[in-house]
Amino acid sequence: MIRYSAHLGYLFAEMPLEKRFAAARQAGFIEVEHPSPYGLPAERVRSLCEEHGLTFAQMALPAGDASRGEKGIACLPGRELDFEASVRKGLDYAMQIGSRFVHVMSGVLPNDMNREEVWPTYLRNVESACKAAEAARMSVLIEPIGAATLANYMMDDPYLALQAIEEIGAPNLSMLFDAFHAANAGIDPVAFVQEHHGRIAHVHIADHPGRHEPGTGTIDFGGLFEALDAANYAGSIGLEYMPAATTEAGLGWRNSFQ
Repeated sequence: MIRYSAHLGYLFAEMPLEKRFAAARQAGFIEVEHPSPYGLPAERVRSLCEEHGLTFAQMALPAGDASRGEKGIACLPGRELDFEASVRKGLDYAMQIGSRFVHVMSGVLPNDMNREEVWPTYLRNVESACKAAEAARMSVLIEPIGAATLANYMMDDPYLALQAIEEIGAPNLSMLFDAFHAANAGIDPVAFVQEHHGRIAHVHIADHPGRHEPGTGTIDFGGLFEALDAANYAGSIGLEYMPAATTEAGLGWRNSFQ
């Protein structure tokens, strides 16, 4: 059975975040996720999950100062103390809401630095996050986000994520594989899963092009789900797409994949 997670940053976005939990349960979901749920107190998120019979799949560590365009700070030299503080805050919040994973965002490359220059900082920071998460009995995710979606994001390629996971070598570090980002970068999501499924602990889907529901673009989701099933994938599949109309109107595609 495929287990879907409602990404509450994208689905049911026509209503306040606090109301999306009930909407997700009403639509048949038993898992939810959100990259930055910090606008709600952790105890409120935990209460909403308990009230509606939901579990929380994954969330990101605090991503830095949005007003400065920060999308994570793990790769930024000189921000190590800020990163340590974000790990403490994020893990505390994640433990309170029962999140299965925390996602470490790499951040955007500084204007005057290239990937090779920030790579050691990134590895050290992710490794320290893994150690802190291990003490909290939690797992860590790396999600590659392609340049077409987020310009100059340091962790922009699934193969780069594989390299980081290999170099860090932490037992609780895996990839959040996004089929849309992969296809947007010219990578076949099915082939990638077939070859590297052992490194994947969470999956995001949206069709390409358009980033709408499966069936609106060209990705072979039948093949993708078959590849995950053949690999005995035990994680969930997060629906991180922009509904073409309302969320509810676009959920019928799930009936094609059970």
